[in-house]
Amino acid sequence: MERYDVIILGGGLVGLTLALALDQGGLSVAVVDPQPNIVALDERFDGRASAIASASWRMFEQLGFAGMLEPHACAIRRIEVRDGPSPEALDFTVGSEEEPLGFMLENRQLRVALAKASAEKPGIRQFVPDRAVDTVRDEHGVRVTLASGAVLEGALLVAAEGRQSPTREANGFKLAKWDYAHIAIISAFDHERDHGNVAHEIFYPAGPFALLPLNPGTRSALVWSVSPETAKGVLALSDRAFLAEVQKRAGSLLGTLGNIAPRSSYPLNFLHTAKMVADRLALIGDAAHGMHPIAGQGLNLGLRDVAALAEVLVEGARSGLDLGDAQLLKRYETWRSFDALTVMAATDSINRLFGVDGKAARSVRRFGLAAVQRFSPLKSFFMAEARGQGGDMPRLLQGMPV
Repeated sequence: MERYDVIILGGGLVGLTLALALDQGGLSVAVVDPQPNIVALDERFDGRASAIASASWRMFEQLGFAGMLEPHACAIRRIEVRDGPSPEALDFTVGSEEEPLGFMLENRQLRVALAKASAEKPGIRQFVPDRAVDTVRDEHGVRVTLASGAVLEGALLVAAEGRQSPTREANGFKLAKWDYAHIAIISAFDHERDHGNVAHEIFYPAGPFALLPLNPGTRSALVWSVSPETAKGVLALSDRAFLAEVQKRAGSLLGTLGNIAPRSSYPLNFLHTAKMVADRLALIGDAAHGMHPIAGQGLNLGLRDVAALAEVLVEGARSGLDLGDAQLLKRYETWRSFDALTVMAATDSINRLFGVDGKAARSVRRFGLAAVQRFSPLKSFFMAEARGQGGDMPRLLQGMPV
């Protein structure tokens, strides 16, 4: 029997970040994950890249592992949004002396940094690969029996298991959920022109097409949303034919494309839990809410959960409260539920708006983009949201210790 303050099920990007945040606050943490490290840290694991909002980056700095990421991170200093192949774009631009809108990182680099940082913390114990086979939560605490035979005790259980969270399903959390009937195709490529730290979001009726800057300046990531039928054909193309299709949609933005990376894909859907907590249980990240990648905020939404939950728990511990206290968990749920739902609803609405085809719809969209381009306060609002600076920000997102 081993005793910890918090037991986290799921050792992915969100789960390990929470472990580091709780460790900074003096709490002991057990992390359980079924994925072997040798697989998760392989550069071919999923090939994804993520946009890390500047507020999330401040949390990485505060938790002490941003330095490992800096050689790999590409600052985003401009975002250009287009309705189809239109030469006119809505742009969000920051000056060279201003804080970037965010940073692009390959997920593998983030996993490597989190693995190294958490391995150095004596307050974090990882059970990998392993999984929970029995969980008991009662007024006295949480007891988790693992497949390995280890038995863990704690005050609180946190589910950070992703969209298919078995803990969420086993505990009957109600979900708002629907399928977008689209597949995201992921890849990366080299290009002739330097991307200039610009991210491009091009909305085609068939689905969004995003070009995201990576290091070095002549490489970018691709996130291309297509129907399941189209995805089958696109994934079956030769590298040369696939690159030609990407070039057709990217136009001359980056010049001639080449050196395409292996492709991967995943289905796109929406899910949001009506509640984020239960008795001695809290959901974070994709276990609580999964969204369309159109705005690049999915991971950042989970990192905002991390910052809020860590602050609530550390403050509770300092006040001598039981970490499974219902009022303590309710504070976390209240803090995060509205913000998460607002971001997800806005993202869903944008996706639906740009998915409508026809001349009238295009005219309305382009009028709206032009209006935002001219109205500085509205542009400033969207830029703050892109940086992750909206709402009541937890201390970690402000660059302060928890």
